[in-house]
Amino acid sequence: MKTTDCTDPVIHIDPTLCTGCRRCAEVCPVDAIEGLPGEPQTVNADRCVICGQCVQICSVYASDWAGSSPQEGAARRLERIQERDMPADIREPLFAAYYSYNLNKVADMMTKPGQFRIVQCAPAIRVSLAEEFGMPFGTLTPGKMAAALRRLGFDRVYDTNFGADVTIMEEGTELIRRVTEGGPLPMFTSCCPAWVRFAEIEYPDLLDHLSSCKSPMQMLGALIKSYGAQLDEVEPANIYSVAIMPCTCKQFECDRPEMESDGYRDVDEVLTTRELAYWIKQRGIDFANLPDEEFDSPLGQYSGAGSIFGVTGGVMEAAIRTGYELLTNEKLPKLQLDFVRGEEGIRVAEVQVGKLQLKVAVVAGLQHAYQLLDRVQAGECDYHFIEVMGCPAGCISGGGQPKLMLEKHRIEAYRARKSSIYGHDAAHQVRKSHENPHIIKLYDEFLGEPLGHVSHHLLHTTFQQRGPGKQSRSSTISTKGDTGYSIH
Repeated sequence: MKTTDCTDPVIHIDPTLCTGCRRCAEVCPVDAIEGLPGEPQTVNADRCVICGQCVQICSVYASDWAGSSPQEGAARRLERIQERDMPADIREPLFAAYYSYNLNKVADMMTKPGQFRIVQCAPAIRVSLAEEFGMPFGTLTPGKMAAALRRLGFDRVYDTNFGADVTIMEEGTELIRRVTEGGPLPMFTSCCPAWVRFAEIEYPDLLDHLSSCKSPMQMLGALIKSYGAQLDEVEPANIYSVAIMPCTCKQFECDRPEMESDGYRDVDEVLTTRELAYWIKQRGIDFANLPDEEFDSPLGQYSGAGSIFGVTGGVMEAAIRTGYELLTNEKLPKLQLDFVRGEEGIRVAEVQVGKLQLKVAVVAGLQHAYQLLDRVQAGECDYHFIEVMGCPAGCISGGGQPKLMLEKHRIEAYRARKSSIYGHDAAHQVRKSHENPHIIKLYDEFLGEPLGHVSHHLLHTTFQQRGPGKQSRSSTISTKGDTGYSIH
């Protein structure tokens, strides 16, 4: 069944497995899980924002073949795997809540001759993928991931972190322009597809407050089939572009009709972290013992600022690192901005940037967004810039990340992944997007300037109303944060 906006549902609940425990309903930020306690639940696809938190928390798995013979049990399991289009040799339990899989489709396309196969990887993958191979929570493995992707057959291994650096150039410039020349404020980030879908369903009257930037994944996808195609002397029509994401909503974003340039889809297909792990295992690749390899240049070279997009507050911190220096023409005295780091649902701060008292907020988890958006609707929200991420700790806690069954493991994993991302940033020689030499070269050779004609054509988009507006939700969430913070 399609939604009323003609999209295929991505999140599913198997009614033959669901026990009606409603743990999924407790974590759903938009009340999209419907049903009575003790009865199978359903997903209201018109309200669902595809964050996948219900899939992460579901602990009910197939046991309906208990008591059957081994042959009967295997046949019934295979039948269910085929219904879900999952890899036939997958060994994990089949849970009641699940998302649509693309791995079989991608694996088939990889065998098609005449294609130039390119992949990009989100910031949060490198701190979680290793967990699927028995390594400790938060193990940082960008080099092994790049090596694994080459062994899976990709001709170029690029990095969404580069797209994050481009996002900062575009979004930071857009914010400066809105603040100095006038424009809808507060300006909201637009990196998270679940948040964008949430705004389109619940607050369509505020869509002009969202940055017009595409997400880092879509920006890099557009650059791969334009700038990258020129560098590799490949026809865009012959490029097959895959993105590895921690997010269950990224395929929805990838499929949006707006996400194409010059007749080519920015990104052709999206796999989650778990699907990549399945694929590596399926191909018999010894991930733990792979050598570290580099991402390909130039679209795989990134700054520390690009890497912190994977955690809540990361986009804000990266934007301030660049925005401060562009506005003041002075060096930022300290790059670690603790006032936007944290675990609260809403964090706020006032930052002195030259003569401007910049008021910012960071939202982690869509259930916390209602409060701020209600204030924007009422004309009572005086922030300049607000980052919103749909998942509770940002992309490191995305619905497509390795499944965590116990709450204590969830807490340990999120903290370890976050620590690893910040450590990765700190280890970079270049930690500001505008100082990434490959970004400078991109603008010199191809884009011209941020918000210029080419950027606007390739890297910016529009949004559309998908619902009647806010229906019901409590908005009494406390706010934590600093005020009057100065980075002088």
